[in-house]
Amino acid sequence: MSQELDKVIGIEKNINITFKNKDLLVEAFTHRSYLNENQSLGLNHNERLEFLGDAVLELITTRFLFDKYPDEAEGKLTAFRAALVNSQTLADASSLMGVNEHLLLSKGEAKDTGKARQYILANTYEALLGAIYLDQGYDVAQKFVASTILHLIDEIEKKKLWRDSKSLVQEMSQEHLSLTPMYKVLKETGPDHDKKFTIGIFFGEKMSASGDGKSKQEAEQAAARAALEKEGWI
Repeated sequence: MSQELDKVIGIEKNINITFKNKDLLVEAFTHRSYLNENQSLGLNHNERLEFLGDAVLELITTRFLFDKYPDEAEGKLTAFRAALVNSQTLADASSLMGVNEHLLLSKGEAKDTGKARQYILANTYEALLGAIYLDQGYDVAQKFVASTILHLIDEIEKKKLWRDSKSLVQEMSQEHLSLTPMYKVLKETGPDHDKKFTIGIFFGEKMSASGDGKSKQEAEQAAARAALEKEGWI
């Protein structure tokens, strides 16, 4: 455990939180692949903490938006929340915290710095949040989310990033290209409980962009956002 703790402990300084239960901190950064190569350590991987952190994140962001926008309808609040907590946002937040340097990964996973790493970073954000909630309580968890995620809402609102990207890209593609976009699954990976999808968006025969997500819907939205940026429509 000392080797694993030495690898992970530096994150405390980055997030300004000192864990009472260091085992929780190590668990939050332990990817399933690490255990495959280190079965004798008796460690737990972070998927249960990720499950908990996902629920905590939804509650915190929902309450924040509920209070910040007292006159907005449910549909717009839902769109705001989706823009705040999508996989790319969480992965970016993890990167800014320096999570990459502290991950416990298999040798194979450690070499992959592409899209698969983005998933791991997003999942680790949720696992870390779950660990913070268990170790420090709701108020500290709320402050953590506020400092890493919630402040992004002003940019999201200003740039209208909350708008449904699929609807917007369809509107823009019909206006500029007289075409209706099509979506195609390019890749599907992971076990049933943790599927990951890569979906391409096509205008006619040409693929404009691709997006990733934990569901087909999330991946389609990511692909639509990427296409809007690539085509210069936002």
